[in-house]
Amino acid sequence: MIEHRVEDGIGRLHLNDPGSRNAFTAEVAQALVAAIAAVAPEAGAVVLTAEPPVFCSGGNLDDLIEPKAPLSVIYEGFDALRRCPVPTIAVVDGPAIGAGVNLPLACDITVAGPGARFDPRFLDVGIHPGGGHLHALQQRVGRQGAAALSLCGDALTGEEAAAVGLAWRYADDPLALALRFAKRAAGRDRELVVRTKQTIDTDSEDPVAVEAEAQAWSMARPGFADGVRRIKESLAKRRD
Repeated sequence: MIEHRVEDGIGRLHLNDPGSRNAFTAEVAQALVAAIAAVAPEAGAVVLTAEPPVFCSGGNLDDLIEPKAPLSVIYEGFDALRRCPVPTIAVVDGPAIGAGVNLPLACDITVAGPGARFDPRFLDVGIHPGGGHLHALQQRVGRQGAAALSLCGDALTGEEAAAVGLAWRYADDPLALALRFAKRAAGRDRELVVRTKQTIDTDSEDPVAVEAEAQAWSMARPGFADGVRRIKESLAKRRD
């Protein structure tokens, strides 16, 4: 259902139920929660992928008719991605439909490929968007984009998504690019990466004060001064 492992410091999560088009059910949501809990303590970054041809087809239609679990159980999967302490990167190279769009929206970064298609489609089946979809969508593409996608049934290719900010980058090989990002993040000081992600996510009314406190914390850590000296020495050698 969801394969997971940590490889070279990178957590790998893989939706692997092509028979259901990687539908996002309550069972999948709980499996995602467990998978993130398993990889996050060891990983410096997490990459989410899916077995082709569909990235995620959203909710199971039968479950919409006869729900097997409260919606809150499904939402827990998206929340687990949002709360992951290390950077999360979604690799979308197939259609993301309905609630399937929530998965990349819950990640810090989305990299889209040639097969990507972002198609919310909630209203087409008579259901209001959920799981934080509209809020996250507005953060990525603004109110006008959220209205076009949710109210008017617009859909975006990978290139179009990158052009409007729904994805960060478009690439012919999106997995390779995502792994490059993840490797860079995983190679940095994990504690500093985690604290920086927390600051990005702050909703404080005084973000300058939040950053000042975090920056002072980083400068007071053991080894900070030695690290800066090494950088100075390296720069001096380059000038020579």
